[in-house]
Amino acid sequence: MASVNKVIIVGNLGRDPEIRYMPSGDAIANIAVATSYKSKDRQTGEQKELTEWHRISFFGRLAEIVGQYLKKGSSVYVEGRLQTRKYTDKDGIERYATDIIAENMQMLGGRQGMGGGNDMGMDDGGGYEPQQRPAPRQAPPAPAARPQPQRPAPNFSDMDDDIPF
Repeated sequence: MASVNKVIIVGNLGRDPEIRYMPSGDAIANIAVATSYKSKDRQTGEQKELTEWHRISFFGRLAEIVGQYLKKGSSVYVEGRLQTRKYTDKDGIERYATDIIAENMQMLGGRQGMGGGNDMGMDDGGGYEPQQRPAPRQAPPAPAARPQPQRPAPNFSDMDDDIPF
């Protein structure tokens, strides 16, 4: 039997990323992302908003990017997998924690979510510099156009209705 362990989170960082480095030099970044859910209370009829916090870990180059560009309040899209770990707290009690191990991340919300700056990049030392684009080259002259044969319009009623999902 096949199984899937995939998580998609879209939310906002609750604090600045925590960056650490392993003895090998590989980076590890941890963030806390808040997501919210709105529902109506059945008894009172008032709108409630429930916030859920998610611990997300990044490794390697992705961790370095998180540390460089994300900050508290940044909007982020993260894809990853769940991983549960067991640990002993300071009172000697065994506990379990489920984290998201990130495999893909997309920064959302434009430049203001990455620490400010202007339209051309961040001027606050954030490390983003716009790349200079080379001047556009002129296309070679087009060859003389040959007449194209007329094709009949597609008939969508001939399409097979076997949709795989």
